[in-house]
Amino acid sequence: MYRKLLISMTLAALLSPLSNADSMAGLAGPAGMLQPVDRVVVTKSTRRMELYREGAVIASYKVSLGLVPMGQKQREGDFRTPEGRYRLTRRNAQSDFFLAVQVSYPEAFDLAMARKNGWAPGGSIMVHGLPNLLKYSRERYLATDWTDGCIALSNEDMLDFWLLTGDGTPIEIRP
Repeated sequence: MYRKLLISMTLAALLSPLSNADSMAGLAGPAGMLQPVDRVVVTKSTRRMELYREGAVIASYKVSLGLVPMGQKQREGDFRTPEGRYRLTRRNAQSDFFLAVQVSYPEAFDLAMARKNGWAPGGSIMVHGLPNLLKYSRERYLATDWTDGCIALSNEDMLDFWLLTGDGTPIEIRP
């Protein structure tokens, strides 16, 4: 959708943390071309991520999930992608993956459930692109669930996600 615009942007602009509409507008060029989304929804069963602005879907992407994609993340090392309502919290342009944005897992509910069972809840759940050093073909990463519990996008889609979201954007991960 925004690919031509994104490709033409400088690397410095791509790696700038975007936390408000003013910083997004500065990257967009003509007014209104690139505005931040107000919500992200991931549906694990269909492997889709949708970005919403004012109730309308403005972008939809295929995602890869944790190696054990079904079910709620319960503990560290279970290879599950969490389910629930979270926020995007921190950006990492120096990740082992092509850009990464942290999800606020674990929240209070997740911590309480893990504590009740005597488990460590895990953490470092991210939305990210492909590994910077590929062990397998790009096609394999795009066609299978392969993360430790994160949500992975193609690098091209990760550019869109990086530019269209900001710190604090709500992300809902559905079964």
